[in-house]
Amino acid sequence: MRSFLAWPAFFLVLYASAQDGESKVLTGRVTSDDEDVVGVVVQNITSDEAVITDFEGKFAIDVQVNDTLVFSAVQFVKKMLPVTEVLYHANYIEVPMVEFVNQLKEVVVRPYNLSGDLNQDLGKLSLQKDVSAEALNLPNAHQRIPTQSERMLDQATMGKFNMGMILSPPLDPLINAITGRTKMLKNRVKVDKAYARTQRVQDFYVDSLFVATLKIPMEKIDDFMYFCEVDEAFQTTVDTHDKLKIWDFMLEKSRAYRKNNHLD
Repeated sequence: MRSFLAWPAFFLVLYASAQDGESKVLTGRVTSDDEDVVGVVVQNITSDEAVITDFEGKFAIDVQVNDTLVFSAVQFVKKMLPVTEVLYHANYIEVPMVEFVNQLKEVVVRPYNLSGDLNQDLGKLSLQKDVSAEALNLPNAHQRIPTQSERMLDQATMGKFNMGMILSPPLDPLINAITGRTKMLKNRVKVDKAYARTQRVQDFYVDSLFVATLKIPMEKIDDFMYFCEVDEAFQTTVDTHDKLKIWDFMLEKSRAYRKNNHLD
């Protein structure tokens, strides 16, 4: 009789052992109040398996009882989660993550008579002059540097003067005038100046203003600025250096641009 009862007990222990060693897919989701939960690495350090969460923070990974899961990402504090019996038999789990805050070492500024407020400390600092043409009082330090097109035009028309030109005038300016190279370079200088002016105007305002107020799509901003540039009134308006007047001009042009390109 005792031998007969021992067999069910043996199979019960064997079944429990099999259950403990059985692998299952554990599904769940990583949560956070502030940070993105996409790309969090979920690693089973017992079985050396790992997965990555999707854009909703969801994951699925094979686990067994007594395994250990590690959740890690640059924006979160690393979290270790043992796979207990309760966790193993759970259908779905949620793992809240804690935002990682980089604690900087304390910096003592008082020995240098600094307060930590840049507005106050900047005036107290004795800074050396930067090494520049103005600081070294070099000749022509404040002269504007010509553009590449302007240098090419200067070279094509006359070039750098030297005493030999008096006795033997260079032929290049004459040849360039005949071939049309001088005219081409003058047009290039004009185009470069117009483009530089347009870029300065575009830099006055953030791209979001073009999109939200002028209703110009982000990918059409450069094309819209060229649309303004070819208008003769654009140069006159820009030369006033009145940002409000320039904005009113572009506001008016945006209506025509949207109509021409069927953007309304």
